[in-house]
Amino acid sequence: MRRQVDYSLYLVTDRHQCAARGLASTVAAAVAGGVTAVQLRDPLAKGRELCELARSLRDLLAPRGLALFVDDRLDVALAAGCDGVHLGQDDLPVIAARSLAGPELVIGWSVTNLVEATAAAQLPEGCVDYLGVGPVFPTGSKADAAAPMGTAALAEVVANSRLPCVAIGGIGLENLETVLATGVAGVAVISAICSAQDPQAYVPQVV
Repeated sequence: MRRQVDYSLYLVTDRHQCAARGLASTVAAAVAGGVTAVQLRDPLAKGRELCELARSLRDLLAPRGLALFVDDRLDVALAAGCDGVHLGQDDLPVIAARSLAGPELVIGWSVTNLVEATAAAQLPEGCVDYLGVGPVFPTGSKADAAAPMGTAALAEVVANSRLPCVAIGGIGLENLETVLATGVAGVAVISAICSAQDPQAYVPQVV
């Protein structure tokens, strides 16, 4: 049975922004502060290394009942026994991913505008479980990110989607309220948590 996921505060990891503190310590501190789901994102890691990272985070999160997603890599998500995978528009097609993964893996899909969100709504039921919508604001966490969509476009996507929407891109304390006002199921945060001096103390301000 596919697990239920709390998307309210979704941490996307950036190993380089975690710096000397380290990835596992940053995730542990963020979870202690109130993060509700984690996505392992490390586009430079090779398959074996990524799988080892995924297993270590799975062992950290599973006792706490929190979901772990792997960005882009369905093979790693399956091999490491993770809860889900998050796919972009240029990754493995989500219909093929569902066919390979079976019914239990949670699949997220990135959309950057209403057209892509409409395409998601036309997929077979159960193919995709949630949408990552953005970037909402300018972000330096992803070099090839699309142009910022803003909160008005975000609200339009949310209003027209039957799937939970998780906003991502440049979200921090200064704009959190306007993002939440659009009706999103949650927010995904990268830099604000990974680069925080004290993630455990920072996260409760976002929750």
